[in-house]
Formats: sequence, structure tokens, C-alpha cells
Amino acid sequence: MFVMTEIIVVLDNVRSTHNVGSILRTADGLGVTKVVLTGYTPYPKVANDERLPHEIVKQTNAIKKTALGAELTMNIERYENIHDAIAMLKKINYPIISLEQNNDSIPIDQLEIPDKLALIVGNELDGVSVDVLDKSDSIVEIPMEGKKESFNVSVAAGIAVYALTSRNKLNA
Repeated sequence: MFVMTEIIVVLDNVRSTHNVGSILRTADGLGVTKVVLTGYTPYPKVANDERLPHEIVKQTNAIKKTALGAELTMNIERYENIHDAIAMLKKINYPIISLEQNNDSIPIDQLEIPDKLALIVGNELDGVSVDVLDKSDSIVEIPMEGKKESFNVSVAAGIAVYALTSRNKLNA
């Protein structure tokens, strides 16, 4: 019987509302279970939102431009601190997979895909921080063929989630 991997996507210190909206839309389209937003990542209106009303409206409207409704359909959680989010995910037995290029990363197609996982993507310029990488169970990268060394964070998140979900479907 085919069982889909449950994927939670975690955005840590992503700066752009457009990247957040794009990731929410892609996550919805690929069947991601939840998106967790941490650090200074902008976020749409959430339950018990403590931001000033004008900030809620400003960020929600900016995210809507690329999310196109996914900000309403996706299960979204917000944590001020990435380490609190990681602790919560580990407590419910989600392996932590960081998307980053470094000496310890493996090509994403070589990852043994568990039944559930949390995929962490980081800041547009600095990527996933070293302290988060240290708490990760695996570090994966998307092999690059051209002259550029990285993808835009929303593109990378989409490629990674698609790679993880499509391998599941192909192996069913």
C-alpha cells in the first residue's frame, strides 16, 4: 500500500513576503502537511496574533500576492525561535532535514525518505544557520549544474518537496 510521506516545511528567517507566499502556494499544491514560520519570517494573520493591526494587514496583503489563497488553506504555525520549533518537531518524532549546501550535505535524491520529516529552509542570503544544521538529522542539497551556486529559497523549497514526494509516488 502506498503511504505518502508527511512533510512539514519550516522557514527560518526568510525575509521576503513574496518567497513566503510562493512557498505556501507550492506547499499547498504538493500536499505538505504544515508550514512552520520562525524567526523574522513574515507571516499572514494567525490566531491570537499579537502584532499591531497595521502590521498584520501589511504582511498578510503582501503574502497574498504570491500565495493566491494558500495563506488560507495551509496549516500554518508560528514560532519566534527556530529551536522551539525543532524541539516540538523532535518531540513528535519528525526527523529534521535541512536544505543546505555544505561539506556534510548529500544530494537530495540519496536521502532515505522516512514516513514523516521536517524540511528546514533558511534565509535567502545565509541559508540555514550552523546551530540549526547541528540539530539536523540530515543535510540535503540540490545538485547544481550551471554557474550559479544556489536557487532562490522558494524555488529550492519547491524542488526539494517535489523531489521528496515524487520519489514516494515512483516507488509505490
